[in-house]
Amino acid sequence: MAPPVVPPSASPARSWRHQIHRSQWSRRDSRLTQGCGALLPGSHPVQPPVGTMRASVPLVVAMLCGLAWAGGEYTDELEPFLGLEEEPGVDTASSLYSAPGSCQGRCREAFDRHQPCHCDARCRGFGNCCEDFHSLCDHHEGFSRSSNAITGEELRHISERIYRADTNKAGKEDIVLNSQNCISPSETGDRVDRCPEPLFSYVNEKLFSKPTYAAFIRLLNNYQPATGHPEHVGAQQVAEQQAFLSEVMQTAVMRELSSFLLQQNRYGSEQEFVEDLQNMWFGLYSRGGEERDSSGFEHVFSGEVKKGKVTGFHNWIRFYLQEKEGLVDYYSYVYDGPWDSYPDVLAMQFSWDGFYKEVGSAFIGSSPEFEFALYSLCFIARPGRVCQLSLGGHPLAIQTYTWDKTTYGHGRKYIATAYIVSSTR
Repeated sequence: MAPPVVPPSASPARSWRHQIHRSQWSRRDSRLTQGCGALLPGSHPVQPPVGTMRASVPLVVAMLCGLAWAGGEYTDELEPFLGLEEEPGVDTASSLYSAPGSCQGRCREAFDRHQPCHCDARCRGFGNCCEDFHSLCDHHEGFSRSSNAITGEELRHISERIYRADTNKAGKEDIVLNSQNCISPSETGDRVDRCPEPLFSYVNEKLFSKPTYAAFIRLLNNYQPATGHPEHVGAQQVAEQQAFLSEVMQTAVMRELSSFLLQQNRYGSEQEFVEDLQNMWFGLYSRGGEERDSSGFEHVFSGEVKKGKVTGFHNWIRFYLQEKEGLVDYYSYVYDGPWDSYPDVLAMQFSWDGFYKEVGSAFIGSSPEFEFALYSLCFIARPGRVCQLSLGGHPLAIQTYTWDKTTYGHGRKYIATAYIVSSTR
């Protein structure tokens, strides 16, 4: 008998629909357009018309060019081919931690919680050094100029190690995709359903019985997508967060990441690393008003709706389960990745319970720990910036943003979002 499949949640995920206005959706115009040609493993090809050249579209090349400020805050409007869901309060540039002030005359002083930033030997590990710490204090005994800088080569190396360590990923036979029709970047705002069939033709749900998958899926019913409504996190929800972290930390993927960050002096112990993961991913903050209505995990993996648009929602498991329930309507894709096995990358357009996602990038067929590790790595190493990685010899870039309106610990910032912005064929 096959192991039991963890069922997708129904009631908590649906209750939010009664709290905000929604339009009834139905299948839109299903006229097919030219396919892109390159397909994910296990997908059904669509032949382009004779004489047309295959389009080769780099994923979200223009993503980072479309950031626009409106009165000092990011707009929620999407430009064509942008997968942006940055909200007011997202820090797009600086460091992961708030650290004003100066280390002038303060190198190696004792920690003082009343100071806005710090200059002691442990400030790098806590991420609360003053901005001029490296220029003023690195020459002091006990400080290393390189200990706080993760190089591009180191990022590419550790990402390849994480890629090879993902033994829980889907095999080629575990997923059959029906990607159907690819559109151009200029068409992503059209909101036209060009794919009459679901994206997922088949998923081997035995995958969901694996410990990290099961623990991940249990987290998905803890959130209501509508921002502006407080999230209620009780003892059971905290226990599920801790169970997920416990399961992923037992995997080779997260052991690789933990070992790397400890070697880089980013954390003093694995326990400190795990505690920080729980805070940065699951700590609540107010994305839609005064209520504590959001977290990095909810936004990136489960998805949210703000001002009538889907934001976040960058996870293939969540997509499959919601599509299976009839809540996700797959419209088209604008990019698929170069990998010939899972995990791969797809950037797609879809409707989620009547709300549109113009470009949503996601790994396909990866284990939960794989995505969690790469997004965490990039958030820690390149907060608020593009993070260049390498997976199976192919380059891939992830963009993260920090939430700078509220902090935890010694000025540490929460994850606002993380998503794939580019790869090359």
